[in-house]
Amino acid sequence: MIPQGFIQDLLARADIVAVVGRSVQLKKTGANYSGLCPFHAEKSPSFTVSATKQFYHCFGCGANGNAIGFLMEASGMTFVDAVHELAQEVGATVPEENTSPEQREKAAQARAQQLTLTELQAQAAAHYRKQLKASPKAIDYLKRRGLTGEIAARFGLGYAPPGHHGLASAFARYDDPLLVESGLVILDEGQDQRRHDRFRDRIMFPIRNVKGEIIGFGGRVLDDSKPKYLNSPETPVFVKGHELYGLYEARQAIRQRGHVLVTEGYMDVVALAQLGFDQAVATLGTACTADHVQKLVRHTDQVVFSFDGDNAGRRAAMRAMEAVLPFATDTRSFRFLFLPAEHDPDSYVRAEGAEAFERRIAEALPLSSQMLQVAGADCDLVTPEGRARLVAQAEPLWRALPAGVLRMQMVNEFAQVAQLNAADLAARWGAGPPRAPAQSQEQPYAPSYPSTPGRGKFQRRDGRPGKDSDLMAQLASRAGGRRPNAHRPEDRAAWLLLQRSEWWAGLSGADHDLLCELPGWHGELFRHLDQMHMESEPLSWPELRDTLVQFEWCSTAIALVDAAIQGIEPLLEDLQPVITQIRGAVPQAEGWRLLGRI
Repeated sequence: MIPQGFIQDLLARADIVAVVGRSVQLKKTGANYSGLCPFHAEKSPSFTVSATKQFYHCFGCGANGNAIGFLMEASGMTFVDAVHELAQEVGATVPEENTSPEQREKAAQARAQQLTLTELQAQAAAHYRKQLKASPKAIDYLKRRGLTGEIAARFGLGYAPPGHHGLASAFARYDDPLLVESGLVILDEGQDQRRHDRFRDRIMFPIRNVKGEIIGFGGRVLDDSKPKYLNSPETPVFVKGHELYGLYEARQAIRQRGHVLVTEGYMDVVALAQLGFDQAVATLGTACTADHVQKLVRHTDQVVFSFDGDNAGRRAAMRAMEAVLPFATDTRSFRFLFLPAEHDPDSYVRAEGAEAFERRIAEALPLSSQMLQVAGADCDLVTPEGRARLVAQAEPLWRALPAGVLRMQMVNEFAQVAQLNAADLAARWGAGPPRAPAQSQEQPYAPSYPSTPGRGKFQRRDGRPGKDSDLMAQLASRAGGRRPNAHRPEDRAAWLLLQRSEWWAGLSGADHDLLCELPGWHGELFRHLDQMHMESEPLSWPELRDTLVQFEWCSTAIALVDAAIQGIEPLLEDLQPVITQIRGAVPQAEGWRLLGRI
């Protein structure tokens, strides 16, 4: 766990103008800096960075935060990665509580090794780019594939010449063991221990992580020889099942277009960018994994997979579907696009046009339909045996879905195809009927909720019931003496879920939507909890608190939880009644707003 004091000191030392300036062209406007927002498409600058407040804000889309928050949003980094990135910039070492000196030393060595390996890869990339400029054959190949010099420069494309020791001219020591560890050079196992370049006579595609560092390469032959594609081996900085080619370059386009397009190869990504579809990424010769999906949903809630229409493409789609199922919350969309067998994305756009490909994307098969197709594979639905087989094949797919409305809907979908009663199928799968809410949704919002008879009470850690006055006496804010209003149900929900973040997973998709769409800091908090839930195991309150320092309302949230420090214990049975109150209060508040009363 990273100490909160260090994070606050780090933010005070960081220069947010420099951090943001690497991604946004900023112009001095008075005391602040302005530029085009990296989080939405705009023609006039509405994005402002304050050097004095160390804060950014977009008046167009509402994005705001500090330097850590910008690194997380702009680069898709985790909180811990963003802290380490910022600490490296200011020359600070990140301390971690509850770790031994040996563990800290080992972590420091791993970070130093990672930095060294990425520096080697960057040096190799510069060499490959230089070789591309000097190779008419490689340039002609790229031109025949329809790629311009601008696109080649954007993706840092290069060329590895045919010789066995081309990198010897790029590095002072060709016998450096790190060249072998980085995967750039192969060491023969024979007694003579000969070395030679891994990549020879190939177009080189640098692979970047979310920070923009080059961590590996993909190489493609210029003819029909095999293997067509060759990747760097896995190293301490490069794991194929974790990385997506083109994600770093596509970040802004993904935000502007509202979705990401996942393809099967490097050339698909580069060629589509040339044709105007710059929201494309690709897996690195592996099936789509949970790590891939986790990276994708940090950037967008809309994911479209593009596959060839042949059997191999169908198998790849099935593996991608299995990977996305645990991430398929009610607010996310996963769709599957199948091209004709004779086309890849590049050839399809060139043959049919960009508009036709846009239509293909818009009409891509939703996850629910893909689940039905996979479950019904090789099933003769005319016979009871075939329908029984469908139910058996559907059950593991359904169980992989997270709790929510989609999971409930799929019971009905599978039951209809299998000609079963939905309640019978739900009972067989253990889904059961929807649980009745703890209290009627029609009950109006009562500001005096904590003291209302018959509703959930706080309980002390010693087992004695808590009183409302106990709670209010302890909710003194650290920010200028501000006292959060514990009588508001949204504060109560925040109080409970901050201390028991694992309860988030047990809420329905409708509950998630309700909480995430709340106005102000409450909605931001619950959206943050939802993101944390998808990125990691449930966090304890001290761990979760460390992730809140990027937000202006951090002190208000901490003040809510301070009540628990003095002995008040949150109870799960309190959570659903509070959410029910919020659900009843939202339309009432909207009515007052429309009447001009609030």
